[in-house]
Amino acid sequence: MRGFQPGPLLALLLFILAPAALATQDNGLHMLVFYSDTCPHCEAQKPFIQALGEAHEGLSVHFFEVRRAESRALFRKVASAHGVRAESVPAVFLGGRSWLGDSSLIRTQIAAHVEQCLAKDHCPDSRDTGQHFEPKPTGQDPAPLTLPLLGTIDLMVQPLTLSTALIAFIDGFNPCSLWVLTILLALVIHSGSRKRILTVGLTFLTVTAAIYGMFIVGVFGALNLMLASHWIYWVVAGFALVFAVVNIKDYFWFQRGISFTINEKHKPGIYRRIRGLMSDGRSTPVLIGATAVMAAGIAFIELPCTAGFPVIWSGIVASHDMDWLFFVFLLGLYLFIYLAIELIIFLTALTTLRVDRFEERHGRILKLIGGIIMLALAGVLLLAPELMHDIGGALAVFAGAIGVTALILLLHRILLPKWGIKIGDEW
Repeated sequence: MRGFQPGPLLALLLFILAPAALATQDNGLHMLVFYSDTCPHCEAQKPFIQALGEAHEGLSVHFFEVRRAESRALFRKVASAHGVRAESVPAVFLGGRSWLGDSSLIRTQIAAHVEQCLAKDHCPDSRDTGQHFEPKPTGQDPAPLTLPLLGTIDLMVQPLTLSTALIAFIDGFNPCSLWVLTILLALVIHSGSRKRILTVGLTFLTVTAAIYGMFIVGVFGALNLMLASHWIYWVVAGFALVFAVVNIKDYFWFQRGISFTINEKHKPGIYRRIRGLMSDGRSTPVLIGATAVMAAGIAFIELPCTAGFPVIWSGIVASHDMDWLFFVFLLGLYLFIYLAIELIIFLTALTTLRVDRFEERHGRILKLIGGIIMLALAGVLLLAPELMHDIGGALAVFAGAIGVTALILLLHRILLPKWGIKIGDEW
């Protein structure tokens, strides 16, 4: 294999003189691979790329670390020539085609394209970083979506968006958050004033969402700095594993031993603060201020219970190289979906002036669902991170976790009791 990792000067020369300089070499095929030392998906893909180079005498592989300014400039130029965005790695460019991310399908396509190009079929040479790339879509690739405001979204290279939506949706059913919201609404509804419900509810949701967002940004920033050490990815997976085991335990033995729930000692204070909002004669600004202070206090009390999915999501996102605009988009999407469940409950209470109490049995089931999904994500982060790099892989992880959860519920609540077997302290 004639692969190399160019230094800044060599990368700059290749960027400027690539068509001419490489044209004077052999007539072999050149593959450009853009990666990051902090990207686990890049590390997972690298042996496959290197094996391709070793197996094909006519293939030369050129690696570029995108944290170097010259490599980033080259990445943008090559990506633009291929009609894709230089936003994520690993990125492979070969014979007029491009692949962003890593999956079994992507590897199959790359290997097939190498064989096609070396067989002298029509195949533009990737040594040319200029203007002659015309990507050739295949029937296996899903068609891009063109959406208002968001532009064109390639479903093959937007797994982070899907993963964000799925994790945020599951996180939106956090039992601690739902318990606090339903208690708040149940007490405020007794006032009979929709204006007070609207004021208190919107203020509460806005403040808790803002604090939640700031917490996620802080976690993401810390992980982004620490990702220079490869072991941090294992730390995130270990964190997910701990939360998974504790949440699954809480389904069977609720609040026994270690438990990521709101401590019982805080609940009287929460009730007292919520009842304080019922005092008559408060002006709207005073009511908003009192609700904001109460919401901030409750948000910090909830953090041990709600931190699991944000930390896992931040670890997944931090492992990708992206610009801050894309991160802001993903964070906004996360918070929007996370709040959607609570907004539905709030609007229902506002319309009907009633809300169902959130009971322990509901919390147990949500703990089991969250725990199984965290367990699946921990396993993926440790064993097969490339699964989260394509649409099918991400869907399979979540669908598999939901299927396992349904099987456990079927066994624990229906089949085993019929046989006289009861596990846990719920019975």
